[in-house]
Amino acid sequence: MIKRLLDALAAAPTPADKPAIGPDLAVAALLVHAARSDGDYAETEKAAIDALLSDAFDLTGDAALALRRSAEASDADASDIVRFTRVLKDALSEDERVAFLERMWRVVLADGSRDPQEDVLMRRLAGLLYVPDARSNAARRRAQASL
Repeated sequence: MIKRLLDALAAAPTPADKPAIGPDLAVAALLVHAARSDGDYAETEKAAIDALLSDAFDLTGDAALALRRSAEASDADASDIVRFTRVLKDALSEDERVAFLERMWRVVLADGSRDPQEDVLMRRLAGLLYVPDARSNAARRRAQASL
């Protein structure tokens, strides 16, 4: 009986409602998630996300805005952030993941405050992206110094 159940699960089709996401959408969705994590999705955070997306992916202002809006929908539909972090973990080197965390910190700090929920999220992200604590902390300090 267990064998039949395992065989049935193995033969089950993969859900078509979860299309593969690219690194650009994964980055944008995580930036949006971080900005929303304190319950206040401020205009300064949205502007910071748009600027970072424009810079990171060489996008026009309208294209960055469209990507952020798509990321807002993806984040709202996601059950957790692992779907996004897995894409980045597989696509980026450790140095690139550290640079991404620094960008995340810039968004988190863009509203001028640092919420405990944001700290928890950032620590979790570092772990999911396989970034050592020392490098994650250094990224935070660089982001704070740049603001």
